[in-house]
Amino acid sequence: MTRDKESSTLERIHTAAKAEFLEKGFQTASLRNIVKMAHVTTGAFYGYYDSKEDLFDALVGEPAEYILTLFGGTIDAFEKLTGEEQTSQMLEISGDVTEQMMDYMYEHYDAFKLLIMCAEGTKYADFVHQIVKREEASTYTYMETLKQMGYSVEPISQKLIHMVASGMFSGIFESIVHDMEKAEAKAYVRQLRRFYAAGWEELLGVKFGKE
Repeated sequence: MTRDKESSTLERIHTAAKAEFLEKGFQTASLRNIVKMAHVTTGAFYGYYDSKEDLFDALVGEPAEYILTLFGGTIDAFEKLTGEEQTSQMLEISGDVTEQMMDYMYEHYDAFKLLIMCAEGTKYADFVHQIVKREEASTYTYMETLKQMGYSVEPISQKLIHMVASGMFSGIFESIVHDMEKAEAKAYVRQLRRFYAAGWEELLGVKFGKE
């Protein structure tokens, strides 16, 4: 098989798989339908992938890892700052990483449509939850930092922190669920961030940004 023909075959498989997964979700998607739509034999398919799971992973694995690494790396860098720097740069840092995430998501739109809406039954079903867990842990760490700085931080339950973090990131990914245009989605997410920032300022008794 020539390299061009191999590339063409793989591209047809990916195109057919995206259509099938987006229509039916991973669990009910039919590998037989994918092969049929791609105009390849089952044997040819297994020359590329061992299973439907491997095929789904090929479509979403790299984009998912990119976002998780980007977000995790941003938190790692944030937590190395002093408490004063964290508070003064909170809005700037969170805004920058959110903008980067949105740009990347819209550059890989189909992959994130699959991740957010079609991944039940795969190892990516908890993709958003992984981000939420990291946000929760970072919130606890920041609260402890504020206490060490002398702030009187009121008790905030683990359940509430989870609900707020989950609401924030579920909201961000709603832009993909509802097929928003990129410009509209970014404007919506900026407003969403302002809403949550104001809430955290109220709960934590701080003012983000430079005085």
